[in-house]
Amino acid sequence: MPHPTLRDQFLLRPDITYLNFGSFGACPRPIFERYQQFQLELEQEPVQFITQNGLQYIRESKQALGEFLNADADDLILVTNPSYGVNIVAKSLDLKAGDEVLTTQWEYGACDRTWQYYCDKSGARYIKHPIRLPLESEEDFVAQFLTGITPKTKLIFISHITSSTAIRFPVEKIVAVAKERGIMTFVDGAHAPAQVSLNLRALDADIYTGACHKWMMTPKGSSFLLVRKELQDLFDPLVISWGYKSDHPFHSRYQDYHQQQGTRDFSAFCCIPAAINFMKEHQWDSISTQCRKIVLDNALRFCDLLATKPLVPLNDFFVRQMFSIPIKTQEPEKLKARLFDEFKIEIPVMRTGEHVFLRYSIQAFNTQEDLDRLEEVLIAIR
Repeated sequence: MPHPTLRDQFLLRPDITYLNFGSFGACPRPIFERYQQFQLELEQEPVQFITQNGLQYIRESKQALGEFLNADADDLILVTNPSYGVNIVAKSLDLKAGDEVLTTQWEYGACDRTWQYYCDKSGARYIKHPIRLPLESEEDFVAQFLTGITPKTKLIFISHITSSTAIRFPVEKIVAVAKERGIMTFVDGAHAPAQVSLNLRALDADIYTGACHKWMMTPKGSSFLLVRKELQDLFDPLVISWGYKSDHPFHSRYQDYHQQQGTRDFSAFCCIPAAINFMKEHQWDSISTQCRKIVLDNALRFCDLLATKPLVPLNDFFVRQMFSIPIKTQEPEKLKARLFDEFKIEIPVMRTGEHVFLRYSIQAFNTQEDLDRLEEVLIAIR
């Protein structure tokens, strides 16, 4: 199981059973201390930090992140969260009446709303194609999803790992088929970095966004957007600022437009190398493997407890460090609040359409005892 001393590396309250790393990751102490050092440097000499030193730190962060993701650093821009990246793309994409953006009904709500807003403005259609669960296999998912493609499909938008179901989708297969058919692909990888060993060059999606402040454990407000070089000039920044016809350019118009946006505290961006070094120092591949074992070892236990079945085959492809269980309750918000208020268990109970899921996440500081505590409480209150 994860080494108990790693609990001391995190700033989480000791009285909380924290099973919700998937919603908001927790920043380990060494990374948070580096964050505070950047913020102190900013306040000690704001001009030098914002106009000189900070720009170099951002370059270093992109280089480290590019190596971590197996991606070209020049194709990456740093954004506050994946929803911000989705807004950049959705606002600028040249959607016309009748065009279709194809997705599933299991996507993240904020992204659904973004795409619906811009499709409504343009007259395009946002197609939330139904995917039946439980899934039988990767091929089952692909076969279901591909029936949603039509001659009007302009873009495929799909999660790498969904928030509500915690399922890893076989995006590699979807991207490959889309490429054969000349359809642009956009992968929402909010949960993927440090849960999945990423090779974005090999994946070859046209656009990919991911969070560093979830499983990579940087401070909040640190994420990225990758756009294929040939498409970069299609997408305007959400804020037009000093990057337009910049006097101090990065490497491309894409970088200038999106990265130089006036006064803001971008210290969280600067912490990406520290987060990657922290994972290397603590042999994170081994830690993640141990976490996934705890997730899988307990999956059937909780499905049986809640009188349901797993949403996917219980293997290391579909299931990473989160697991969602369908749960029957008319008041999920009240259940979530009760679990926290009465029992100090931080865990999401989420609505997705007519479905409700309870999702546990396992990170380095979690142990089997945390899930034993959850089971004990669920039995007591059911």
